[in-house]
Amino acid sequence: MVWIQRRKLLAPCLCVTASVFLLVTLQVVVELGRFERKFKNSNVRDGHAELEEEPTHLYPLPGNEALNLKKKLETDNYPIMLWWSPLTGETGRLGQCGADACFFTINRTYLHHHMTKAFLFYGTDFNIDSLPLPRKAHHDWALFHEESPKNNYKLFHEPVITLFNYTATFSRHSHLPLTTQYLEGVEVLKSLRYLVPLRSKNSLRRRLAPLVYVQSDCNPPSDRDSYVRELMTYIEVDSYGECLRNKDLPPQLKSPGSMDADGFYRIIAQYKFVLAFENAVCDDYITEKFWRPLKLGVVPVYYGSPSIADWLPSNRSAILVSEFAHPRELASYIRQLDHDDRLYEAYIDWKLKGEVSNQRLLTALKERKWGVQDVHQDNYIDAFECMVCSKVWDNIRLQEKGLPPKRWNAEVTHLSCPEPTVFAFSPLTPRWSSLREIWIPSFQQSKKEAQALRWLVDRNKNFSAQEFWALVFKD
Repeated sequence: MVWIQRRKLLAPCLCVTASVFLLVTLQVVVELGRFERKFKNSNVRDGHAELEEEPTHLYPLPGNEALNLKKKLETDNYPIMLWWSPLTGETGRLGQCGADACFFTINRTYLHHHMTKAFLFYGTDFNIDSLPLPRKAHHDWALFHEESPKNNYKLFHEPVITLFNYTATFSRHSHLPLTTQYLEGVEVLKSLRYLVPLRSKNSLRRRLAPLVYVQSDCNPPSDRDSYVRELMTYIEVDSYGECLRNKDLPPQLKSPGSMDADGFYRIIAQYKFVLAFENAVCDDYITEKFWRPLKLGVVPVYYGSPSIADWLPSNRSAILVSEFAHPRELASYIRQLDHDDRLYEAYIDWKLKGEVSNQRLLTALKERKWGVQDVHQDNYIDAFECMVCSKVWDNIRLQEKGLPPKRWNAEVTHLSCPEPTVFAFSPLTPRWSSLREIWIPSFQQSKKEAQALRWLVDRNKNFSAQEFWALVFKD
């Protein structure tokens, strides 16, 4: 009886085991057949195998052998995009980019793989410690850098930026422009959700300054704090951040992560003017500091991108600091608007009417291939990966037709910023911060670093940090 019971238990176990074995075998055969159909017996269109199924959805195969087989099939048949700066953290992903597919990874063991076609770099982490050298003729370099120049000045000089084949930067001239990276869309500009009526703002002026300033990254390359400090001697400014603070935010809003909180928006929306000063002065480097007040119905007093006029929602939607010779003149103009409702309303008329008239801005938002805080769209990192993937496939198709590959190259306009300057409104202005003084020499040294790096990369051999710094400080 015991033996019979054991047989009853053993029978279903054997059935399950057999079923699993058959399932694994069948799935392996299906996978092999799918890839074989795709690359050996498929219809050929435009000189490359037509993809019959979307490879974005990777079907997991039970067991390490099946997984290893699948990974080998992916890397043998798809171009490999190797993130040399591990921005994504993905050890391996087959991504679909329209009709093309590429294998994206941060695994540097693929450095010498025959299918590795492009190296992706995140600008902030781009450094001389380790580069994929020697660089082969079919190795493209692609740069993703949405950040301020202070994060890595070397990139902003011609010898380094022109090392790359493809770029995604804040410059409109980049292969994938990220100029509107902090703007969700045109609708948030038109929205009246946070708008405080002018009559209420006039009442709030009894306890609030006309201007508000919120910065905790003090003394950056733009030297904005020096300007605001001087401005404060001519007009009242409520400053909530760590820089020039004279007013406190509620405790729950003091962390940097609260800058997009509803409560923070409600506080800022009460003011008539926001001092929107960037941390660096570069064409098309435009951050949330500019877009936030426009979304809230507050007039931005802007200092930063010299090309900002190209991105205003309407001709009269911001006050540009560059149009005033001295903070004293700016303060006088702000006071004039503060006391004249008709003049002030001219700056928010576009908002009240919901009219964004800047065609350049509208076109950029309509044509960009990524979204901001939108789960229904790719983000700009996905768009960057797919841009490179598609370019690589374009060259694969050309080569399959016996044609030479096309070369895309970055230009100096893809990341270009002038040397930082400091404000000196009066000889009595104290040189109170050592940080304020580092940016100009740092920029100047970065020129030497860029030249040294370019020479070493063009030599196309691995080099040490000692070699690099010896070149930088060579007399």
